[in-house]
Amino acid sequence: MKRLCLFLYLLLPLILGGCLHPLPRYEPPLHRAAVQKVRTTAYTHTESDHRRYSNLSAIGKPLRCGAVNSAAADWARWPCGTIFRIRATGELYEVDDYGFALSGVNTIDLYKPSKKTMREWGVRRVTIEVLKWGDPWASYRKMVRVRSYRHIKRMMTEIKSWFRTPPVEPVFPAGGICPAPLPASR
Repeated sequence: MKRLCLFLYLLLPLILGGCLHPLPRYEPPLHRAAVQKVRTTAYTHTESDHRRYSNLSAIGKPLRCGAVNSAAADWARWPCGTIFRIRATGELYEVDDYGFALSGVNTIDLYKPSKKTMREWGVRRVTIEVLKWGDPWASYRKMVRVRSYRHIKRMMTEIKSWFRTPPVEPVFPAGGICPAPLPASR
């Protein structure tokens, strides 16, 4: 019994440590516009908080650096699939990742291939041109599997409150048998 109490005493701070880490301070969202002035930071896959994900984004694809680069953001503000250009550099980015520190804030995290290029970028306010907005409801559906995390819940709650109800999706019976197509309306 004494060992069990000692074990629980040592385990409790580890359990509560993750629960007590506060979400970032909430910022009112920017107006959704084709041109925005945004705070940007940079990240790389070798940072300690990203190592467990290796070089994969939140959608499970490799982080990109090239013609189109990966970016992380709050998916309620810049949904997954949003493509933008940084005016000053001409670089193209696609939002395909998110992070705890980005939930509820007007910051976009730009993927850089190394710590050196990440540090060189630092923190910058830049003007971006949104070339294509991602689908907030597609983002919502991608987050459902990890909805127990507080930052994910925050993004999902904002998507539900900011965007109109998603279109009704057909429900198919178990066993993979698809229903007959609906007749065309006249």
